[in-house]
Amino acid sequence: MKKKSLILALLLSVLFVSCSIPKFAKPGKISKNTPINAKERARKNVTEGRGLSLKQAMGGARGSTNYEFSSSNPLWRSSLEILDFLPLTTVDYSGGIIITDWYSESAKGDSIKITVRFLSNEIRSDSIKIIIHSKNCPGNQNCQIINSNSKIKEELQRSILTKASLFEKETKEKK
Repeated sequence: MKKKSLILALLLSVLFVSCSIPKFAKPGKISKNTPINAKERARKNVTEGRGLSLKQAMGGARGSTNYEFSSSNPLWRSSLEILDFLPLTTVDYSGGIIITDWYSESAKGDSIKITVRFLSNEIRSDSIKIIIHSKNCPGNQNCQIINSNSKIKEELQRSILTKASLFEKETKEKK
């Protein structure tokens, strides 16, 4: 009899405890300024400098590097304007990267893919890293993809930096 009453008491206590929600699990009040749409919330968090980077998670200093890529960034704007004739597969201003799709001007089977990675907001040659991949497909078989170190990379970097400096000059003149 004692075992039955003990088991019954345990079951009832588990039942009563499991019905309540702990305070930490209850939803808090949401500000009226918080956007409902996930993309808008993400954009707001990026503009406010919130979030967690891998460096911060591993114990690095919070806020030591803050890249705010947006349409006001001259490097970002110039890169998009220079690459506007290419089909883009990835454009992530919060991550600071632009990746184009494969592009070919001829039917020979040669094509290129361009990746622009932003390392800083400053208009300097070491602020952007450009990677050009070349794909050679003779007869549409056995395609070879190589990391190309061609003149296109140098010309592209020079034109992006030149256009970015013009955008920055325009912005300073408006102020």
